[in-house]
Amino acid sequence: MQGAGNDFVVLDETRDAHALTTAQYRFLADRHFGVGADQILTVRPPPRGAAGDIDFQYVIHNADGGEVEQCGNGARCFMRFVRERGLTDKDAVRVQTLAGVIEPRLNADGRVTVDMGAPVFEPARVPFDTEGLTPQPVGSWQKWPLALDGRAQRAIVSVAVLSMGNPHAVQLVNDIDAAPVAGQGPLIERHPRFPQRVNAGFMQVVGRSLVRLRVWERGAGETLACGTGACAAVVAGIRLGLLEARVDVETRGGRLTVEWAGGAQDGQDAFASFPVLMTGPATTVYDGEIDVPELPDWPTSP
Repeated sequence: MQGAGNDFVVLDETRDAHALTTAQYRFLADRHFGVGADQILTVRPPPRGAAGDIDFQYVIHNADGGEVEQCGNGARCFMRFVRERGLTDKDAVRVQTLAGVIEPRLNADGRVTVDMGAPVFEPARVPFDTEGLTPQPVGSWQKWPLALDGRAQRAIVSVAVLSMGNPHAVQLVNDIDAAPVAGQGPLIERHPRFPQRVNAGFMQVVGRSLVRLRVWERGAGETLACGTGACAAVVAGIRLGLLEARVDVETRGGRLTVEWAGGAQDGQDAFASFPVLMTGPATTVYDGEIDVPELPDWPTSP
């Protein structure tokens, strides 16, 4: 499946658990030897002890085999998958993720809207280490200086830091096509101030209701679209005073629409109490079967 070009292998474990290893997830995601995907999504029954209104559990593994908390484009594909497979007849479901409960909803036009929950701004909860840093106040928020020191890249960039169930560092650029995504992305992703690594977003503001975005995703590299990255970028832009409450996000894979009412509120608590809504496409590309070998290890493709 794909959502705005962000592509996924989706597995149905509602009846039987496959119990795949990290190496096997890497194999499935490998574009030369496996199926090829940015992430592997797994549909499971509600976890034991979940609230009675939870319909499914949503598990996400990145191309490097690591399990992550959230994937917005994947959530839309998840909704289309459970409907197309007859796993539910509901237009909206409540889904348990590592980051909490999300609520994807299938719209009449075939697109899917996902309630991604409220953003998290406290650095310690992202998590982001601010020790020794001085923030730069902008709008109703701040940006943080981040020193990058790579083999071919030495710079100090200014990033807005927040979590959408997974960590994001968003920087503003003048020209998205010329943005140093491949050079800075890996350095930001693995920066020591982000103990769980981070998704690096590069946003060009075209107007108050339109941005262009590229994201270097944690464990996957640059993808054609990143749903949580789009949400994080719009929330950051609103809090920095640059964007309206409803914004179209142009990614290399297509357009997403993000809405957040928190910017119109007063007070830190209000900012974090309003959920982010994301709407976009979700498409099944093909169905298939694959034999997954027992693997002691499987390298991540470059």
